[in-house]
Amino acid sequence: MNDKIIIKRSDFIFAKRLLWKMRNGNTKFDEREFMAKGRDYLFNYAEKNAGPLDPGRRAFLKGLLIGIGVLAVASAVPLVSSLNPALVSLKKFPWMIIVDSDGKPIEASKFPVNDPTIMLFQYPLLGDITFLINMGDENNKPVEIKPTTVVIPENGHTYTFPGGVGPYKSIVAYSAICQHLGCTPPEIHFYPPQYFKPGGVVPNFLPSVAYNAAVSANAKSVIHCDCHGSTYDPWHGAAVLTGPTVRPLPYVELYWDSNTDYLYAVSMNLHAPPIMDHPSDLVGAAYLDSYDETTGCPKLIVQKNQTPTNCYTKVQSDGNTFGGSS
Repeated sequence: MNDKIIIKRSDFIFAKRLLWKMRNGNTKFDEREFMAKGRDYLFNYAEKNAGPLDPGRRAFLKGLLIGIGVLAVASAVPLVSSLNPALVSLKKFPWMIIVDSDGKPIEASKFPVNDPTIMLFQYPLLGDITFLINMGDENNKPVEIKPTTVVIPENGHTYTFPGGVGPYKSIVAYSAICQHLGCTPPEIHFYPPQYFKPGGVVPNFLPSVAYNAAVSANAKSVIHCDCHGSTYDPWHGAAVLTGPTVRPLPYVELYWDSNTDYLYAVSMNLHAPPIMDHPSDLVGAAYLDSYDETTGCPKLIVQKNQTPTNCYTKVQSDGNTFGGSS
């Protein structure tokens, strides 16, 4: 079946999570049981593996069954291709202020240093999850992250990482999608200095080879993916420390307004590898809900105590795999 079902943005993340579970060997979708039990099996499977089903989610799944038919749902490959939304493109990267879950702008000086909590925002498009990290030393004092040249092991090419921003030039933002096979948090996450040591238990296992590579690179913390062992250096532009990845994590360029202490996501480097499974960082599944398609979200400085109504991206917690204990 060649037709594609165009789905709402609000359903896309749910569908993406569901399809990931359907392809995962540990939670594989049982086609025979689905053929025997029909939509009851699909609803139960979705509730167990992709989160609670509100009436809207149930309506979405019912529409899926009607739209592509039981046989197509039972076959994972047609289901995947049918659910892919039509791609959208950006002419240029939007200028977006970073806000908290209540819609209030993040103040850089108040953003926690070495926070083990996985803090994510989406940029430049829907589903493009990005770590927001305030880097610090072993004493949790912010440390300047300097500009550096990053090497792409895949082809030997290089590009420039501009360094951190904020009052101490310590705040950075890197893609939270592993460049190897696309694993996402909590499998990939930041290991701050207080947890930077070899060993541990998945999802906080750090192999000795990753630890030693980081020490050799003078990195006091890492971003590590437990799926297959890829390790990245957040001190030096998320460069590759250990494979199997051959591509660094893309970075999101940030801007800090010293007058308001607000942070903005403003661009990405098209000379760096694109986000995993993207032909370009300017192409993706859907625009962010706050994106202004009329203006394209040009540069705009938000005044102190002003609440933005569009052109913003929310930073949200995805949990703390370390459980809050050192």
